[in-house]
Amino acid sequence: MTVGRKLFVAMASFIIAMGLLFSFLTQFVVRGILENMLDVDRSKEMKGLSTLFVDYYQKHGDSWDGIRQVNINKTDWNSHEKASFVLLSLKHKQLYKDGNASYGFITKLGIRQNVQLDGKTIAYLYYYDQEVGNIAKLRLGVSSSVTFLLIAGAIIFVLLSLLVAYWLSKRLTAPLRKLVPAIDRLGKGEFGYQIPVVTNDEYGKIAEAFNEMSKQLQRAEEVRKNLVADVAHELRTPLTIIRGKLDFIQQSGYSIKPESLLPLQDELIRLTRLVDDLHQLTLAEAKKLPLERKPTNIPVLLQRVIDRVTPDCEKKGIHITLNCFSDTATVLVDPNRMTQVFLNLVVNAVRYTPSGGSITITIDEETTENEKSRVLCVAISDTGIGIEPEQLPFLFNRFYRTDEARTRNNGGMGLGLAIAKEFVLAHGGTIEAESQPGKGTTFIVRLPFMD
Repeated sequence: MTVGRKLFVAMASFIIAMGLLFSFLTQFVVRGILENMLDVDRSKEMKGLSTLFVDYYQKHGDSWDGIRQVNINKTDWNSHEKASFVLLSLKHKQLYKDGNASYGFITKLGIRQNVQLDGKTIAYLYYYDQEVGNIAKLRLGVSSSVTFLLIAGAIIFVLLSLLVAYWLSKRLTAPLRKLVPAIDRLGKGEFGYQIPVVTNDEYGKIAEAFNEMSKQLQRAEEVRKNLVADVAHELRTPLTIIRGKLDFIQQSGYSIKPESLLPLQDELIRLTRLVDDLHQLTLAEAKKLPLERKPTNIPVLLQRVIDRVTPDCEKKGIHITLNCFSDTATVLVDPNRMTQVFLNLVVNAVRYTPSGGSITITIDEETTENEKSRVLCVAISDTGIGIEPEQLPFLFNRFYRTDEARTRNNGGMGLGLAIAKEFVLAHGGTIEAESQPGKGTTFIVRLPFMD
C-alpha cells in the first residue's frame, strides 16, 4: 500500500470514528434532556393502582386469577382526560385494562411502572392519558428528528472530510511521488540528476538533500573513473623510461656500466613512492591507518621540519619564521604522521615562494564554535604565487595539480595534500587553505587538545 493510501485510510478511519462518536454522544445527551424536560408526574395515580393490584395479588394467594372481574373506582385514577391503563403479566400478557385508549397507545406512549411485592416484580403497569400521550409523541418526534439530522449531518460531514482527506493525502505525498522516479534514475546510474525544490518544508529539505547526494555521487563517480586514468598516467612515464633504457641496453650489445642503471633506479624509487603513497592514502580514507599516538609538542616538531628545509630556504633566500602563542602546545598525535603532514605543507610553501620571499608558521589556540572544546591552530603562510579561487575546492583531491603544465619532477605527483588531509582527519582535526593569487597561500591545520 502506498503512503498516500495509508495516509488516506488513517484519516478516513479517524473521521468516521469521530463522526460515530459525536452522533452517539449527541443522541445520548439529547435523550437525557428530553426525558427531563418532557416529563409529567403521574406518580399518585400509578401508586394508587399499584397498591390496589398488590393487595389483590396477596389476597388471592399470589395469583392474578379473577383480576378481570375487579371493579376499580375510577375517581382514584381517572382524573385526566382520556385516562387509561393496562396491567401486563411478566410474560407481557394482558391481565387487566381500563379506559378508552387502545392497547397499542397505552403500551407505546404510556408511562410504565413495575408492580413490586417485597422487592420482586410481579407485573407491569402502563398508564396513559391525553397529556402523557402528547408529551410522548413530542419526545419521540424530537428524538427521531434529532437522530435523522445527526445521521444526515454525520454522513455529509464524513463525505466532505473524506474528500478533504483524499485531497490532502494526494497533496502531501505529491513531492514523494516526484522523488521516486528521481531515486530510480539515480539507482540506474544517472548520477548528478537534480529535482526541483518547490517547498521550504521537510519535503524541500529532502529534495535538497537528494540533490546534494546526487552531486556527491557524481563527483565520487568522476573521481573513481579518473583514479584509474590518473594512476595509469603517473605510471606510464617511469615505466616508459625503464622500458626504453632496458631496450637500449639489450640492443647495444655492450656490457652495462653501473652508472647506466642509476636512471632505472630513480624511476623504480619513484614507482615505489607512488605505490606507498597510494597505500597510505587508501588506509587513511578507509579509517584503517595505524596511528601511534603520544603527547607531542608541536613547536618542537615544527622546528625539526624547519631544520630539514632550511638548506633549500637558504638557496632561494627565503626567510622562515616560527611564532608560538600557546603555552600548552602539546597534543595527542602520531608524531611521524604529523611530521609528514607539516613537511609536505612547508615544502610546498618553499617550492612556490619566489626568491626573497618569506614563510611564517604560527601556532595559536582557538575555541570551537560551540565553545565546548579548544583546538591547536597551526597556520603556514607564504608569500608565493597563490592559488586561483576556483581551484581551492579541488586542492586536496588525488592527483590534482594547480599547474598542469609543470613537470612531475618539479611539481610532485599530486598526492601530498590528499594524504595530508586524510592524516589530519584521522587525528580528529581539520585542514583548509586560503589563498589570493599573487599574494600567497595559507594552510591552516586544527588539532584537538588532549582530553
